[in-house]
Amino acid sequence: MKATLLRKKKINYPDGCILEIIVWQLPEATPERSHGYKYRLNYSAANGVTLLRFDNEAGKGDHVHDLEIEFPYKFESLDKLFHDFSEGVNKARGRK
Repeated sequence: MKATLLRKKKINYPDGCILEIIVWQLPEATPERSHGYKYRLNYSAANGVTLLRFDNEAGKGDHVHDLEIEFPYKFESLDKLFHDFSEGVNKARGRK
């Protein structure tokens, strides 16, 4: 059984920044992804530099990249993930 794509979205902002969301439902939960999702929510500058990313890359678990700082993220639900990312993007757009 394969993973199912739940959401794929890309926004190109007038200032050149890019927001991209990709979320997969895994066929089953794993020890590393007990919630059963694989995701990458990324907001980057026009030059490609990551300004904010929420992801759960293999070997790292759920975490956030905020500019050059990386820290763990406590996944609670997809709704909360989208909310937290949206708030982070709003802050990042304000600090540009």
